[in-house]
Amino acid sequence: VIDSDPAVESAGIDAGFQLGPKTLRAPDVSVGVPDRPGWVKGVPSLAVEIAEGGRDEAELQEKIAELLEAGTQVVWVVRMQPPRHVEVHRVDVPVARAYVGQLLTAPGILKNPIPVEALWDREVAHEVTFHNLLERRGIESLEHLREQALEEGRQEGRQEGRIEGDVEATGRLLELARATLRKAAAGRRLALSPAAEAAIAHCTELPTLMAWSLAIGAGTLPPPLSASA
Repeated sequence: VIDSDPAVESAGIDAGFQLGPKTLRAPDVSVGVPDRPGWVKGVPSLAVEIAEGGRDEAELQEKIAELLEAGTQVVWVVRMQPPRHVEVHRVDVPVARAYVGQLLTAPGILKNPIPVEALWDREVAHEVTFHNLLERRGIESLEHLREQALEEGRQEGRQEGRIEGDVEATGRLLELARATLRKAAAGRRLALSPAAEAAIAHCTELPTLMAWSLAIGAGTLPPPLSASA
């Protein structure tokens, strides 16, 4: 979810950071990870820790303190025990807590707010990821894209009739959906085989293309495309 935000250039899972001469830390998720191997000298701007049952609380608090002291702007701790919520840790600011139905923000790091439940609910995460992928292409929303494409198609097709205009608009919408899917795959470094490309090119169902994009945004090729690999 986080790495799809339009403002995020790089993010990683379990990326290692050298906070000091003798201090090494690897947040569960981090924003600001250089694309190179080895431990990173520096700190992530945003770090996320998943706190499930059995997590050593003392070690977790020490890790949070070290990250903030080294320069990390904000640390989100996802508490998986009921009631699920997210703790927001910042330097010299009391710990805040956000619950289901609330939004997480990270000004200067993330462009868009994230629903708290997107950090553990797969469906919500897919919706947020897809919205972010559209925005990366300069598209406000899927509904806005649909209306814009239909209107353009109607205007250009008025001389030939409304049906032709709608058909052309639908074709444009499908092409944009295919382009968004391919960009998502490239961003996730998921290779599309010639057979997968053919499946995408021949798919004429917008909901199917959207579902494939959501799966790719989550980091996996959907069965129809992976089976074609």
